[in-house]
Amino acid sequence: MIRRHPHIFGGETAADAGAVKLRWDEIKAAEKLGKNASHHLLDDVPATMPALTRAVKLQGKAARVGFDWPGTREVLEKLSEETTELIAELDTGSHPGRVEEEFGDLLFVYANLARHLKVDPEAALRRANAKFMSRFAHIEDALALDKRTPQQSTLEEMDALWNEAKKIEKARDK
Repeated sequence: MIRRHPHIFGGETAADAGAVKLRWDEIKAAEKLGKNASHHLLDDVPATMPALTRAVKLQGKAARVGFDWPGTREVLEKLSEETTELIAELDTGSHPGRVEEEFGDLLFVYANLARHLKVDPEAALRRANAKFMSRFAHIEDALALDKRTPQQSTLEEMDALWNEAKKIEKARDK
């Protein structure tokens, strides 16, 4: 504890909490380097984490040493670039592995966008899933009143019911 808090127990000073965290990471990395000469900064982010959470953690660690976009605009530009790359792979009929790779890059940038927006991407996706389920249930319930299933309707009908569900949500949330 004393070794990892030189701003409290030693002669060092820290300008702010970010500087304390950066120094903590440097000390921790130096300790690990002494134990394992091949240690890299990102090695200790557990591979067992959910992939979206892990992407945010990896990017956060890299950002703490200066490997980061300066703002949200640059992340959005990267998102556009990665979307274009995915479209190009789809347009050329690329191998499914290439499509998966580009899609993974796109998800990785979305995770970075979440970090820049200070949004928990897992929580945001859980909310989006719940919203999707609720709206789709509305479609099923509305069709059931006509004694039909989604398979017995058209995309246009389901889309209209989807939009109806959105209007109901907005009215409820006011």
